Amino acid sequence: MKPFRFKEFTVHQKKAAMKIGTDAVLLGAWCSLDTYPDTILDIGAGTGVISLMLAQRSDAETIDAVEIDEAAYEEAVANFEQSDWGDRLFCYHASFEEFANEIEEEEETYDLIVSNPPFFRGSHSDTDAARNTARNTDALPFEALIRHTREILATKGTFAVIIPFEEETHFIALAQEYNLYLNRVCHVQGTPSSKIRRSLLEFSFVETAVKEETLVIEVARHQYTDAYKALTNDFYL
Repeated sequence: MKPFRFKEFTVHQKKAAMKIGTDAVLLGAWCSLDTYPDTILDIGAGTGVISLMLAQRSDAETIDAVEIDEAAYEEAVANFEQSDWGDRLFCYHASFEEFANEIEEEEETYDLIVSNPPFFRGSHSDTDAARNTARNTDALPFEALIRHTREILATKGTFAVIIPFEEETHFIALAQEYNLYLNRVCHVQGTPSSKIRRSLLEFSFVETAVKEETLVIEVARHQYTDAYKALTNDFYL
């Protein structure tokens, strides 16, 4: 598979089970950096594309990524090393639970935590075990994702995810059980007439009025909306 070239970096994705998709690019471009985070964590890094986008967008001193799949981890490390921000990007080969427990023991926290988590439920006929792990909630249940995030998120930190729209209500309720409150939401539609497919959600420990928006990606096949082009303009060639 050919490398995916962005304006300021290239992502090799021959080894990773999950290739670069619109979801990762949306999250990397949409999540807020208004608080100027010094420390960022990308959970389930895959090829490392979200971490690379955040390195381009921010001056964060440390951008950590955690990836359970060995092949994806190796690819993310290589992608980080070949970028202009290799001194700020670090990838760890571990489950998020293991990683979070270690960070909590060291009493460290992150100003921004992002995740494009696996969200398919149950078993699938896909014979690729690595792909199943990358896609399936059994590998990282939402409750575990939220619980461990809460433990290592800075008091004034933010937590941003992209999930299927049908999981939104459940995810928000789970987050609230751990004192994480929805601050921003963006509903993503493929076209103006299609159903909402994805929810971009941003949480913090502070309850605020929720900022809501809708993003439509295309008006027709390969005819992208001005809003989508504006969001991704710094990245796509």
